[in-house]
Amino acid sequence: MMHQAATELPTDVRARLGAWIFLASLVVFFVSSILLYGIYAWSRRDDPLRNVTLPGSFMLSTAFLVSISWMLHLASRAVRRDRWQKTSQLLGACTVAAIGFLVVQVFAMRQMVETTLGGTNGRGVVGMVVVLAFLHALHVAGGVVALGVVAVRASDGRYDHERHFAVDFSAQYWHFLDIVWLVMLATFWVTTKGF
Repeated sequence: MMHQAATELPTDVRARLGAWIFLASLVVFFVSSILLYGIYAWSRRDDPLRNVTLPGSFMLSTAFLVSISWMLHLASRAVRRDRWQKTSQLLGACTVAAIGFLVVQVFAMRQMVETTLGGTNGRGVVGMVVVLAFLHALHVAGGVVALGVVAVRASDGRYDHERHFAVDFSAQYWHFLDIVWLVMLATFWVTTKGF
């Protein structure tokens, strides 16, 4: 007869590894994109299109991202304490705030395209600002879908103090998006006229 050790909940190591590889590939993508943008903006430092004012709504979208990160941090703590109702409420609020971020970003990019890019065919630094903000917004859109799925599963009680990797990874993903946006915004501010 074999001696059985205490049974532990199975963890899917492949899912965790895949999640971290996914996040690492996004780090490489965004770091290289921001560096290339910086080099491009530096090479065009005498371009008059560089003197564009960034939309003030970028600051509102930043507030949305910071609040999403904070609420996800609280949700990650709540699920570890088996506070299911608080976890699902926070995840639901995060999903709504993430949709709000997307709405504000669409408004800001539309404003930039209409007012600044009007007759330039998207050339110059401001065209790159729009492209990078759009790429970030696409990753946020994917995060909204994933966050919605995690929120629905949390409301079904699928996460607890032992099974919560999806909640934790959602928090890590949104912290990553938050950091990327803050770095992008700082880079945009330095390479344009600012706000």
